[in-house]
Amino acid sequence: MRNQHFSHETLQIRAAILDWAGTAVDFGSRAPVEAFLSVFSGLDIHISTADARGPMGRAKRDHLGALFALPHVAAQWQHRFGRAPTEADIDAVYGTFVPTQLAVLGEFAKPIPGILDVMAQWRAAGIRIGSTTGYTKAMLDIVARSAASQGYQPDAMVAGDETPAGRPAPWMIWQNLQQLGVWPPAAVVKIGDTAADIDEGRNAGCWTVALTACGNEVGLSEAEYAKLDAGERDGLVALARGALGRAGAHYLADSWVEIPGIVSDIDARLAAGERP
Repeated sequence: MRNQHFSHETLQIRAAILDWAGTAVDFGSRAPVEAFLSVFSGLDIHISTADARGPMGRAKRDHLGALFALPHVAAQWQHRFGRAPTEADIDAVYGTFVPTQLAVLGEFAKPIPGILDVMAQWRAAGIRIGSTTGYTKAMLDIVARSAASQGYQPDAMVAGDETPAGRPAPWMIWQNLQQLGVWPPAAVVKIGDTAADIDEGRNAGCWTVALTACGNEVGLSEAEYAKLDAGERDGLVALARGALGRAGAHYLADSWVEIPGIVSDIDARLAAGERP
């Protein structure tokens, strides 16, 4: 186990806190998009895939509220129901969204390539593995069971409805650290694929890494991504890197293969006295 008496010389990464969809499982973060598109279609209200992906990473009730705040969504609601959407309307639609999301989650829990190898390295080095998510506890339980059957099982899991607020608040990360017995936050790296993940990590005082190709910004399944030619892949990843770089990520990674090298670089920076 890594030394718990910290100084500039001994402080190293002791825990990694991972997002779920688009980071650890569900290449392309497709499960939430499918559910949001389905629910709005049932209301005869059009949202695009880009609309559905815009607030990704936030707690699902907050995500839904952000979609209703889009002018073209509010206008469609006004046209259909003769009034602007209210918080009660959003709650009612969320009540429809939840079972729709629950119904598809088990299909989108395949671990993203490379993550299981990195987890094995971390566990051998004494690095603990936690997780946060925009899913509720009931949603996370379904994803976690399916992922565990495929080899992915973090040491701690906290959902957005288990804390006073979801992302960008730091509470889920801090609750993970309590469960893992890890501190200080400077010895922790948060890995995700959305701006909300980066905000969460930075607000918690952690290092942040944004995954690009497998996440929400590119938004393709593993098979769809593999069919692209090199130029198409490079173009999409460049856009994702730009968006997540602007969100403030300390590091950008196109795949899990790059993560061990990034953690080693962070260790060197910590030893030199740097902090996130």
